[in-house]
Amino acid sequence: MDHIVTVQDAVTAFADFMEPTDAELDAIEQEMPAFLADVDLLDAQIITLDRTPTELDVRRIRRARRRLLAALANQATDVHRGGAA
Repeated sequence: MDHIVTVQDAVTAFADFMEPTDAELDAIEQEMPAFLADVDLLDAQIITLDRTPTELDVRRIRRARRRLLAALANQATDVHRGGAA
């Protein structure tokens, strides 16, 4: 006889093992500034997809790009130093 398992039982059967570890949560927290800066850059670029960028749009994209590069540089520095203090 075959046993029938509901999808909910199959998904929640291993729920305790699927939680992120503290190390994974720390890594996510370290990457968050770069992630948010990337979202800001994408937002600025999306705004200009259907129109000619104005000077304000160009400045917004430039600032967002600089924030992303700074966040990535800080993230690389933290990794090089062995993580945040």
